[in-house]
Amino acid sequence: MVLVVDIGNTNIVIGVYKGNELVGNWRMITKNKKTSDEYGIFILNLLSYNNIDHRKINSVIVSSVVPNVMHSFENAIKKFFDIDPIVVGPGTRTGITILTDNPREVGADRIVGLVAAYDAYGGPLIVIDFGTATTYDVINEKGEYRYGVTSPGMQISADALWQRTAQLPKIEIKKPDTILGRNTITSMQAGIVYGYIGQVEYIVKKIKEELSNENIKVVATGGLGRVIYEETTEIDIFDPLLLFKGLKIIHDKNYKK
Repeated sequence: MVLVVDIGNTNIVIGVYKGNELVGNWRMITKNKKTSDEYGIFILNLLSYNNIDHRKINSVIVSSVVPNVMHSFENAIKKFFDIDPIVVGPGTRTGITILTDNPREVGADRIVGLVAAYDAYGGPLIVIDFGTATTYDVINEKGEYRYGVTSPGMQISADALWQRTAQLPKIEIKKPDTILGRNTITSMQAGIVYGYIGQVEYIVKKIKEELSNENIKVVATGGLGRVIYEETTEIDIFDPLLLFKGLKIIHDKNYKK
């Protein structure tokens, strides 16, 4: 079995593949000050609780955009699983070509999402990941990644409102029944969600316009992505498991028995 892990700025998502079947997936909050023992024991307990024998894990792959946790996390895998994990980064075989100005700046999560989407749907594609930041990445029919857009995520936008204002509260991100807010909370929810729908639609349309391709397929993933997907026709496919699929594909290209 293969343990696949994506370490994001907000959450660490963990999955287990048996063959090509994802048999379980979970998430934990990303914290910079966990020790290798804390990570290792947490993962072992998680697997045990779900009746997965950790001794049957024979390979691990990790993608991360949080360098501060990698030392502890890699040591946890080595200590508790006796495995040197595959870490997605420069030199990792992915099947796509990165042709941005500085390929080393491209986050591992973006690469993983592109790999999965391109493998499933071919190119050209726009891949949107609704995470801590929302990223829009463009891959062409040859599997070349050249262009990307990065914007603040919905949670960042919501947090900025209550952190930077004296009287606005912290709110749950959900779409209110109407954009016509009748109180502070629904007015904030309307501004964030409806405003974000507008942002997504404009950015996607602008990318299509500058690429002179109105038919380019749009694939989305990420925790809050479903909220937007259900409210726009600009997103063709929503795949919440895209990063897991990408990690498994990259693993299979790099794993040496």
